[in-house]
Amino acid sequence: MSASRATFEAALDDLGVTVSSTVPAELPAHLSEVVTPPAVGVPPDGVFDRPESALAETPIEADPTPAAVREAATGVTGADLGVADYGSLVLTPTGQGSELISLFPDRHVAVVRASDILDDMDAAVEAIDERTAAAGGSAIIATGPSATADMGALVRGVHGPESVHVVIVEGDD
Repeated sequence: MSASRATFEAALDDLGVTVSSTVPAELPAHLSEVVTPPAVGVPPDGVFDRPESALAETPIEADPTPAAVREAATGVTGADLGVADYGSLVLTPTGQGSELISLFPDRHVAVVRASDILDDMDAAVEAIDERTAAAGGSAIIATGPSATADMGALVRGVHGPESVHVVIVEGDD
């Protein structure tokens, strides 16, 4: 295991984020085990040559309606990058609604390639700039479950998911 990955997993643990790992061929079965139905998702583009295969034969609705997103207990998306020192995930919004699927359900399952885990935020910002400049897009940097202490006590899940699970995909498709 690389130092970046070990740091990433430790940072995620500190944030209360659960982590598991798999290989591309086992991802559909693995996702079936870690989601809480009903589940909606966006195929993780950065993980496979054929991202739609990741959600095939799973309980995850890959082309959800707005009603399905509202009813979902789990949202599954790809993450473009992992940021080791913060335990952050970089999510690039897609035309399929990945930002809603990552933020609206109570549980977010993010899929990230082991090779896309970067050491620090400086490296992540540089990579985000390279990836979004051509498309003129934006990115979400999410660190742990949603939490706020606006009214005194810490409350989870107010502005996003109450829980997050990261699936690290090792190797190539």
